[in-house]
Amino acid sequence: MILVTRALLVVFLLQFALGAAAEGFTLEDVQGKTHHLADYRGKWVLVNFWATWCAPCLDEIPELVSLHNAHHDNDLAVIGIAMDSGSLKKVDDFAKTHGMSYPVVMGDRKITAQIGAVEVLPVSYLYNPKGEQVSYQAGQLTRASVEAYIKNKLVK
Repeated sequence: MILVTRALLVVFLLQFALGAAAEGFTLEDVQGKTHHLADYRGKWVLVNFWATWCAPCLDEIPELVSLHNAHHDNDLAVIGIAMDSGSLKKVDDFAKTHGMSYPVVMGDRKITAQIGAVEVLPVSYLYNPKGEQVSYQAGQLTRASVEAYIKNKLVK
């Protein structure tokens, strides 16, 4: 009974999380540029929630930088959302120090309401080229895992 209840809860949370951004998102990065999901039509978009104090997030950043740099001109973009309570300057300096070549946004409840639940860090949401949220990953991911997921979806 407990397993069934947990399974139903997981299904509900995933449906909620995946349905939360049906209309897309509007985000302003630390440089003041606004990003709309619609701006990325025709590309995959990976939205990654992270924090400067999160050790797994720090391990994941080079993978996301590599993924973004390899694909942003063609078929995929990465957007990082910092869930830090610190200053915008602190996050911007951190992003520059760590070579984060993708847009970085200061996160808050308003932003998570547009994208989906953030129960742990890091957590990532993937949108397909039509702007539909198609995947949710709690915990670290790699460039290879994202590329494999996309390749698998393109083959089907």
